[in-house]
Amino acid sequence: MAHEIHAEMVANVLNVVAREGDTLVEGDTVVILESMKMEIPVLTEENGTLTRLAVKEGDVVQEHDLIAVVE
Repeated sequence: MAHEIHAEMVANVLNVVAREGDTLVEGDTVVILESMKMEIPVLTEENGTLTRLAVKEGDVVQEHDLIAVVE
């Protein structure tokens, strides 16, 4: 079953850490967001393969925007 990772706040995508096809373990960082000069790591909550990365560095995400899908 696919696990979708969504933004929890409005932020800039500062750094994309994981790439499509990467095998992830629960707690791995997928991207790092920046909001109000704070860096916020976005972590996966499931083990699996990153099958879709919906953002790139420099993007602005809104609350609830899709960041990635792990299957």
